[in-house]
Amino acid sequence: MFNIHKKEMMWGGKKLTIETGKVARQALGSVVVTYGETIVLGTVAAASSAKPDIDFFPLTVNYQEKDFAAGKIPGGFFKREGKPRDKETLTSRLIDRPIRPLFVKGYKNETQVIVTVLTHDLVNDPDIPAIIAASAALTLSGLPFLGPIGGVRVGMVDGKFVLNPTLAEMETSTLDLVVAGTKQGVLMVES
Repeated sequence: MFNIHKKEMMWGGKKLTIETGKVARQALGSVVVTYGETIVLGTVAAASSAKPDIDFFPLTVNYQEKDFAAGKIPGGFFKREGKPRDKETLTSRLIDRPIRPLFVKGYKNETQVIVTVLTHDLVNDPDIPAIIAASAALTLSGLPFLGPIGGVRVGMVDGKFVLNPTLAEMETSTLDLVVAGTKQGVLMVES
């Protein structure tokens, strides 16, 4: 019935799982990435043709951290999620920067990449799994995307480099470096 594919590996001392074929099957590409106990869904949708007279690439990247992912339900007078927080906007840009240059030159179809945090364990920052989910979904989508990419956060705790440090480790880290790229080279460095 479902064509489910699942790959697992140990990465930075935690299990990274990439799974497709179970959720959001009507999207061009959809991937669920689990890192530790943080779960992120990446989906891709695109127009079948470009709008006439368009001279830019209309790529939209939307990263969403819903309150329910951390076990919080908005209470009081406001029961809705509200506008995107600064972290969501910055993470959307963090995902956009390394993937945008990997689309084939001249591709101008409207494309949406939506990454939603389904579960946040409050230990692992979901931004790195979000980069991986977006890249994997784009790679599976059939769009002219020259990926995949990989992303990693590097911290320095007690004078030692730490791969994908936890949120607690980041509080004492003297380095916060995010690097993304392909086998051929680095596409983004964020500090």
